[in-house]
Amino acid sequence: MVTATSPYQGYVYAYPHKTAYRPLDPRPPLRRVWEGEPMDSLSLYLHIPFCEMRCGFCNLFTRTGAPDELVAAYLDALERQAGAVREALDAALDGTSGGAPGASGSTPGAPDGPAFAVAAIGGGTPTYLSAAELTRLFDLAERTMGVDLRTVPLSVETSPATATADRLAVLAERGTTRISIGVQSFVDAEARAAVRPQRRAEVEAALGRIREAGFETLNLDLIYGIDGQDARSWRHSLDAALAWKPEEIYLYPLYVRPLTGLGRRARDWDDHRLGLYRRGRDHLLAAGYEQVSMRMFRLPDPARTAAPAHTTGYCCQSDGMVGLGCGARSYTSTLHYSHEYAVGTRQVRAIIDDYVRLAPGDFTAANVGFRLGDDERRRRHLIQSLLQAEGLDPAAYRARFGTEATADFGAEFDRLAARGWLETDAAGWPRLTAEGLAHSDAIGPALFSGAVRELMAGYEAR
Repeated sequence: MVTATSPYQGYVYAYPHKTAYRPLDPRPPLRRVWEGEPMDSLSLYLHIPFCEMRCGFCNLFTRTGAPDELVAAYLDALERQAGAVREALDAALDGTSGGAPGASGSTPGAPDGPAFAVAAIGGGTPTYLSAAELTRLFDLAERTMGVDLRTVPLSVETSPATATADRLAVLAERGTTRISIGVQSFVDAEARAAVRPQRRAEVEAALGRIREAGFETLNLDLIYGIDGQDARSWRHSLDAALAWKPEEIYLYPLYVRPLTGLGRRARDWDDHRLGLYRRGRDHLLAAGYEQVSMRMFRLPDPARTAAPAHTTGYCCQSDGMVGLGCGARSYTSTLHYSHEYAVGTRQVRAIIDDYVRLAPGDFTAANVGFRLGDDERRRRHLIQSLLQAEGLDPAAYRARFGTEATADFGAEFDRLAARGWLETDAAGWPRLTAEGLAHSDAIGPALFSGAVRELMAGYEAR
């Protein structure tokens, strides 16, 4: 039920949220978790939990100032995990009972192995790694997981300080198609207010190096709602971003959360953020961008005939994801799982320290997670679809579940429509109106099931 008065309840980038995950007892073997799952169009996600600094708004699973020996130990553990996970996937495909990593009859990269349609490296800041360490990471993905990163869309996150020429050269040579950089603001005072002490000159230099490297897609992240930011300075940052003609721009509202720097001085500024969002949206639309979601705007591509999920062969509503790294999550049709989750500095460091000591056999089962019954699978499909500007495809929903979305979620649709947030387009697709998209961060959480909300409420932030 959509009753929230604030348009900023929470960013729904996945359902259910990780705070709804709980320890799995008994821990299911990964080969059983993946048995019977379609593996012809998977997503591969590699998580690097290191940053050179921690921004005041950040609640990601990351630590700063990791010494070289810890980074090397993390990559060692990531390699052990990759070997164990690949073994489990092969065993699941073969229908064998599996065994110790390396015992399967399948050869990594063989045609009958799992097929990856898209890949991403996130964090943290993946380019915290040196050029040599990035090379090792790419080798791991290709040789152990069997994905040819030069033939699938590959997205990598970076930062102004770590987007160095040698690192970018490795990313370009190994097939990176999209690079995303968190600029947040082109106004130095605003960057300081967000506890991201970077100068515009440093940002511009990094963007120049990225463009020189020749990536197919450049994405810039900007944040609105920073202390001291007004309509004029927001427009200044938007225009500074547009000067680089990025193929994508993400507009993020500033959130203040527990256990983060800015979370200790939160105040109500919903109207201010909503006003800045509308100005940003309208400015980008006028500049020729199309809106994909509340946050994502992209330049139209005349060659694009379908949504990116379909052109890559991957559909986030239904296809699985294999996550590697202690902050990564993995998705099957009935189980979402990961390692432990934390935000606080001490807890994050402890989890990473534990991760790097794990043996290959420790990676053969799921640790914490959430089991999705039929209702939760329907609800996830609804949320993942409705929060995109194109809306929900009734035929795809019907083909997957054998029911009509309007019958399963009619009451929710009626409430959204009554507020002017939902409409049905000429093709019969339910989709959010412009004002509905503006309230995505209230609509998404309101569509969570009661069970998920109860688990999230019972999670103790740490």
